[in-house]
Amino acid sequence: MSKKKIIIAGPCAAESREQVLSAATQLSSLGVDVMRAGVWKPRTKPGSFEGVGDVALEWLAEAKRLTGLPIATEVATAAHAEKALRAGVDVLWIGARTSSNPFSVQEIAEALRGHRGPVWVKNPAGSDIELWIGAVERLVRCGVEQIGLIHRGFSGYDTTSGYRNTPLWQMALEMKRRMPSLAMICDPSHICGNREGLLEVAQRAADLDFSGLMIECHPWPERALSDAEQQITPQALKQLLAEIVWRNGEGEASLCKEELETLRATIDRLDEEIFTLLAKRMEISEEIGHLKLRNNLTILQSNRWQEVVERVLTRTDSLGLGRHCVEQILEAIHIESIERQNKIMH
Repeated sequence: MSKKKIIIAGPCAAESREQVLSAATQLSSLGVDVMRAGVWKPRTKPGSFEGVGDVALEWLAEAKRLTGLPIATEVATAAHAEKALRAGVDVLWIGARTSSNPFSVQEIAEALRGHRGPVWVKNPAGSDIELWIGAVERLVRCGVEQIGLIHRGFSGYDTTSGYRNTPLWQMALEMKRRMPSLAMICDPSHICGNREGLLEVAQRAADLDFSGLMIECHPWPERALSDAEQQITPQALKQLLAEIVWRNGEGEASLCKEELETLRATIDRLDEEIFTLLAKRMEISEEIGHLKLRNNLTILQSNRWQEVVERVLTRTDSLGLGRHCVEQILEAIHIESIERQNKIMH
């Protein structure tokens, strides 16, 4: 692979001294970079296991002394951050529920003012990229020097997707585009919610040039007090990491640079043609808008638009295009056409 990838692994929650030390000992032999474990666990409903609290910090510190492995935990309040730093926690992360709340993030950022150690920010539970960016900016304004991003999927977006948290890869890629200087790692455990899909999601992240992975790993997953279905054993983690193919990044493309440039030049030319045609289509749409205005017709002609959609979608297979992709393109064209005609009408 082109550069060292970051692997953070460990149990969902620190449950006992025995569990933490066993996990640390096994993970240290696998070349894992950082051991993770939740100390305080924000749960959806009261009565669920919410972590053992401050005593777990002592277990993590002992694991660090025993193995030399850096330790990481989630912080949801300023008090959490302060306690974790006092205990010698090397890496902090802000979870999806917390990154969704600007007040909470601001309090944590103030507690970490001038902090030089790594702080990772998970995407908000909802699909709001501005909240994600805002959480990062709050940390930056408080002088936090090392900030990273964690893509863990988005809650409640699509209950039929088969994922615990729908990946919405396009959202993660847009975040990478808008904040290219920040490393982004993927959390397949929370995206999948099960063990079976981990490799597929981890490989997808590798193919999209993510900087690494955060994976939940428990010495005895069947005994886990939280998220048992998505945790794997250290041995299974070893196998998983061995199967992932980390491909070369843009900087290592010199072997095929000439071919890439030729193909990309073709794409650039086709893009120019596509958008030139799209502009002409919008001109026709505006002419139709003027015609509707003169004849007092409504902008939306539902039957006509349904005909357009059905006609185009019947060709997706023959064109080799994904139906969802075509539907999104049609929707964007429709919205733009309506907006232009609305301006003409008013």
